[in-house]
Amino acid sequence: MVLVNVHSDGQPIIINKDMLTWYLLSLKLRQKFQTKNQHSEPVQDPNLHGLPEVTRPNQDQNVQNHKQSHSESGKEVVEERPEETTGDSWVISIRDKLEQADRDDDTTIWGKLCIYRVPHYLQENDKKSYFPQTVSLGPYHHGKKRLRPMERHKWRALNKVLKRLKQRIEMYTNAMRELEEKARACYEGPISLSRNEFTEMLVLDGCFVLELFRGTVEGFTEIGYARNDPVFAMRGLMHSIQRDMIMLENQLPLFVLDRLLELQLGTQNQTGIVAHVAVKFFDPLMPTGEALTKPDQSKLMNWLEKSLDTLGDKGELHCLDVFRRSLLQSSPTPNTRSLLKRLTRNTRVVDKRQQQLVHCVTELREAGVKFRKRKTDRFWDIEFKNGYLEIPKLLIHDGTKSLFSNLIAFEQCHIESSNHITSYIIFMDNLINSSEDVSYLHYCGIIEHWLGSDSEVADLFNRLCQEVVFDPKDSHLSRLSGDVNRYYNRKWNVLKATLTHKYFNNPWAYFSFFAAVILLLLTLCQSFYAVYAYYKPNSKL
Repeated sequence: MVLVNVHSDGQPIIINKDMLTWYLLSLKLRQKFQTKNQHSEPVQDPNLHGLPEVTRPNQDQNVQNHKQSHSESGKEVVEERPEETTGDSWVISIRDKLEQADRDDDTTIWGKLCIYRVPHYLQENDKKSYFPQTVSLGPYHHGKKRLRPMERHKWRALNKVLKRLKQRIEMYTNAMRELEEKARACYEGPISLSRNEFTEMLVLDGCFVLELFRGTVEGFTEIGYARNDPVFAMRGLMHSIQRDMIMLENQLPLFVLDRLLELQLGTQNQTGIVAHVAVKFFDPLMPTGEALTKPDQSKLMNWLEKSLDTLGDKGELHCLDVFRRSLLQSSPTPNTRSLLKRLTRNTRVVDKRQQQLVHCVTELREAGVKFRKRKTDRFWDIEFKNGYLEIPKLLIHDGTKSLFSNLIAFEQCHIESSNHITSYIIFMDNLINSSEDVSYLHYCGIIEHWLGSDSEVADLFNRLCQEVVFDPKDSHLSRLSGDVNRYYNRKWNVLKATLTHKYFNNPWAYFSFFAAVILLLLTLCQSFYAVYAYYKPNSKL
């Protein structure tokens, strides 16, 4: 059968019906074949444009090597096999990490370490006490946004030094470049600053610190600063700068300051001068309650000079360490033995349950312990004699928490440091549990504070030692604490204290007691005479 169709141009087109039937049948077969092989890679028949795609029976072997097909929940997922180079790079990265671990395990690097990052467990309660608020010194807080306003004043100080001494900046940068590697070794962890940035930081921060020290000794107006200078003048901002310079993460190695001072003075071997001046600069932060007198300063300087000469490598010191030693001054002999014991003892885990050295003030008073202020400038020097616990006066102000926090952090991090400050703070923390304890110590003249209330002082000590790891056996107050606890456990002392607090708590109670005793004696005498006269009426006495 033949069908005739007419083209658009009027020419007839003859179509065979049988051919059309076979064509449609073959098209149906192609569609069914495609649905059965839907997981195969489809290719397009080059001879049938516009018709459905058919499956290539022989797929490329290379494609099969790089791609695998599998079904997950009815969905087709195509995975690519990892290349061989991926495994090699992974092994290389592991080897790099092991090499870095070997470098980090170099004990010679640890020996120079003295400026640490505050451990996170100490920062949880109060980060403000450990981070500078006004000025940055060293690389840890260099470039922080809140500290950038002080940078232009550092450059003013450096420019003032160069003009005053008529020196070139290259002399300072070359000297600091020589000390760069030694200075980097003093800091914990990697420093992100480049060599030039680190050298610039040492010069800029070091000259700024020396200008503060020199202005404190000679007077800022005498070295070229105006009376109304926004930074280099003895006003409120100076106290904030002093507090920042005592923070553990905000330190410069002392040998850097010594070298810069030598360049300014034009002489060699000036080690020790910076430490001496630093003691005077930080004197307002002393928690002893009184400023150092001239005899005390002379005595302190002589001891400090001997201490700095005998401690070992002076490059391991910084302003915080110098300030700490000025607080301790001449420690008694048992402290040295305690330090040696700490360095040579077997490692053991500290039990937090044993950090209770003594009972609180209220409990000790109930056991008969009396408190008295001790007249000494060493605030940590506590004694216990004949039931009297003698404690030196302690001044507490708004910077005391930051000061003690950083001193504790340094003693926690630096293995070669004693733990005298930590021992003292924990001892005071044991004594103070409430505002009543603070009030009584204030009554005895032991604590003087400028805070809002006694409860704030109690909260300060309780928070200072909240996360501190401490072994009482290494404390220089361990023997004293044992004596106090033995006195506390005596029943007779508790009985005497109970009688005193309940029945003899005022002078009239003593008069009443003696009057009652006299009346009792007279009554006994009268009774005796009456009985005696009854049994022997004729006898004469």
